Amino acid sequence: MSNALAKKPESEAWAWWLAVTISALVVIWFYGLVPRYGSGREMDAFEWIYRSWNHESDYEHGIMFPFVIAGLIIYRLKDLKAAATGVDYRGLIVVLIGVLCYLAAYRTLQPRIAMGGFPIIMWGAAWFLSGWRVAKILVFPIFFFWLAIPLPSFQQATTSLQLIATEMSHHGSALFGVKTYVQGTTVLPVHGDWKPLDIAAGCSGIRSLMALLMISAAWAYIAKIAMWKRVLLFLSAVPLAILGNALRVISIFVIAEYGNAEWASTTWHDWSGLLLFYPFTLIILLLIHSVMEGGLPWNAARKRKLKRSVITRTVPPNHSIEESSSPS
Repeated sequence: MSNALAKKPESEAWAWWLAVTISALVVIWFYGLVPRYGSGREMDAFEWIYRSWNHESDYEHGIMFPFVIAGLIIYRLKDLKAAATGVDYRGLIVVLIGVLCYLAAYRTLQPRIAMGGFPIIMWGAAWFLSGWRVAKILVFPIFFFWLAIPLPSFQQATTSLQLIATEMSHHGSALFGVKTYVQGTTVLPVHGDWKPLDIAAGCSGIRSLMALLMISAAWAYIAKIAMWKRVLLFLSAVPLAILGNALRVISIFVIAEYGNAEWASTTWHDWSGLLLFYPFTLIILLLIHSVMEGGLPWNAARKRKLKRSVITRTVPPNHSIEESSSPS
């Protein structure tokens, strides 16, 4: 319970919890129990998005979003408790916008619109129940869910990524002495006896890109750096995903040329994302973050904590920093 809520009369506290309970039940009813979507209109909105986090949509990582969002909220829990100020009726306007999104989705049978309105309802409810300061803190964690909604426009980028991955793997392999030539999106060996590798949709890197965007967005949110640096850290996921995927494909060609071609095209193909792509991209993200913060993030955090403790010890009670530093 927030500090603001704890100070209220017991009757008001009960009213607050009653409003939270009723709001939660209404959302669960319309989003989790009313079937309206899918080819046979047999799925509710929550079931639709859960089923859409699959291999075909390139959103297999979608199941991680609720846990990441919960983690981001818990990360700011202390700030949220301190920021709560009570009911703010302006939040109802935002809730109404989210409800209109749901109604539009219900009429048009478009589950993406319904799920797009879900964070709007949640954010508006938080604003209404706890005030603007709480809503301001929750903007990113709640609307972060929008990245979890599969959009066809991202899948349309697969072809372009296939072509980029094909060219980068072809030229990159030559740096390791593996000569290849390209036919469309298929890379063939010049001298090796390994089978041609088709850079199919699964090898385009679109899945890795979407997963890395999720990671970089959460990373940028908790980073203690300027806003423009956070944006840059988030956007760096795009070139990193392309480079990391190309490196993964190149490794398959190199192993096929100098090692076991069958193992390279099967076992290593399936595991290289976990064993090569993510370690490589996450290390580079850490390097970018460290450059922006002037050192490793945990070292910078330790320095900030030490600086605050020194200021606390040196500033007399009931005196501001300005007062303690001004000449007598």
